[in-house]
Amino acid sequence: MSQSATISENLDRVSERIHLAARSVGRDGDQVRLIVVTKGHPFKIVEQAIEAGATDLGENYVEESLPKIAGVNPESGIKWHMIGHVQSRKAKPVSENFDWVQTVDSLKLAKRLDRFAEENERQIPFLLECNVSGEETKFGWTAWNELEWDELAEEISPILELENLDLKGLMTMAPFFDQPDKAQPYFKRLRELRDFLAQKYANYEWDELSMGMSGDYEAAIREGATMVRIGTAILGEREKKEGKR
Repeated sequence: MSQSATISENLDRVSERIHLAARSVGRDGDQVRLIVVTKGHPFKIVEQAIEAGATDLGENYVEESLPKIAGVNPESGIKWHMIGHVQSRKAKPVSENFDWVQTVDSLKLAKRLDRFAEENERQIPFLLECNVSGEETKFGWTAWNELEWDELAEEISPILELENLDLKGLMTMAPFFDQPDKAQPYFKRLRELRDFLAQKYANYEWDELSMGMSGDYEAAIREGATMVRIGTAILGEREKKEGKR
């Protein structure tokens, strides 16, 4: 079987599992957007993923992603999601090339994205990246202690007022477990944080929850994920080392 056919089969299989996981909790699988993570893969894999039916692609590193974005016809309808940590000095190319930024984790980054978006007359949909596990290796707003959520709400308040960024919800990465269901409490915490912030700032959109990857996306869907970020389960192992951020 060709690599292209394998990707197509994997995409169909993952899509079916997304719908089954959603149905198990009374949700519609069409409410879950599949972000195919192409980081670390060459452009030919990007082309094969698009040919197989992928409509949303996720990248982690600016330098690696820009040639891929440039190689895809802008009329194709493909949406590019920045899903990796963004250094504030990289805000300009991110704001110019990505349709979504899922990893806004500081006011400094948000202000720079807003400024460059204004220069390009763009409105950028974004998610607040939240660290709900307390792991030091993970980026995001400090969000693992519910007793500190009021303080978190105050910290993010200035971001909500930025005119060229369009808040859509929250994003997180759960700890890795051999048993995916062990990640479910972390997804539940993000959903509860979203509900808390939506009550506090009711005039803003909080619809999106980006959580769940190849090993745990079904558990994330059962807790309300509206976006899942899946690479290996669709594209296989990466063919090259990850580039610099």
